[in-house]
Amino acid sequence: MTETLLEKNRAGWNAVAHHFNGQDALPGYGPFAQTEDELQLFGDIMNKKVLDIGFGSGHSLRYMAKKGAAELWGVDFSEEQKETAEITLQDYPANLFCAPMEKEIGLPKAYFDYVYSIYAIGWTTDLSTTFELIYAYLKDGGTFIFSWDHPLYPHLKSEDGRIYMHASYQEEGMLHFENFKGENKSMGFQRRKMSTYLNALIKAGFTIERVVESDVPATLADTEPEVSDKYYSLYKAKRFPAAMIIKAVKK
Repeated sequence: MTETLLEKNRAGWNAVAHHFNGQDALPGYGPFAQTEDELQLFGDIMNKKVLDIGFGSGHSLRYMAKKGAAELWGVDFSEEQKETAEITLQDYPANLFCAPMEKEIGLPKAYFDYVYSIYAIGWTTDLSTTFELIYAYLKDGGTFIFSWDHPLYPHLKSEDGRIYMHASYQEEGMLHFENFKGENKSMGFQRRKMSTYLNALIKAGFTIERVVESDVPATLADTEPEVSDKYYSLYKAKRFPAAMIIKAVKK
């Protein structure tokens, strides 16, 4: 089941990658989420070694390069994403690997100052193993920061502007997409509770420093949104956080 889902999702991301070029990347933390400029979760990046989990189009790594990172590393399971990222990062040396985040591929251990993942971590088929690997990649004192859908968000539905829960938060079942971004690809990820993410971090050895249930970015704070029933919308995000952003440290 796990390998089948990984291959389905890999094929899906190869097909839909072009829809996300430059999207959901630092300094942003996701759709209608606050930004790094507002939250200041990262410290000084100058001369730091960074690893991006689910690097996508490479724009977050380019952001890190412009902040002075000494080494850029990344893992993403989509060949299409890797090809795009190589173009995005053509002016910066980067070590990019095409592999699932939950697989051991020989990345250096106790090496990185920062590991981060912007709107990708939820695609893992094995959360515990993924967090254990990330913990191993970090130096003592290193920081892991990731963003993803707020765990309640996939359970919310909007109809004519009325937002309601349409599934049980207690059931951590699969969320399937049969025609993601209109590309006729079957994909899916596991819906997990907030406690599942936090407990997996703790079990891996992390100390949780900050949990953000994101407001909308400051640039949209005074915008009065139109009623929208889209999965991601300003209308919905002003009433419920679209994203969670978590900062954890390897002590």
